[in-house]
Amino acid sequence: MFNKRYFVYIATNPSNRVFYTGVTNDLIRRLSEHKDKKSKFTSKYNVTKLVYFEEYSDIKDAIAREKQIKAGSRKKKFELISAKNPGFTDLYEKIL
Repeated sequence: MFNKRYFVYIATNPSNRVFYTGVTNDLIRRLSEHKDKKSKFTSKYNVTKLVYFEEYSDIKDAIAREKQIKAGSRKKKFELISAKNPGFTDLYEKIL
């Protein structure tokens, strides 16, 4: 049986000042869209760096988690990222 994968992710700009939280079923494609600046938000704020992600097998769980992260403060997002990626390294190359 084919298992679908869903990802909740946080992307940021080079100075780590803007956080974008999203959900997708294709993390590589979605980050490529960010890097190619396919949206107004991405283009305006230069959000091209993947700094955090979680994987889910159920879209409902992924969407619920995305909403939970989005509802949190900037400080909470910063702490979430820092716990797994303290250097705010771009994880894009690691997922290729």
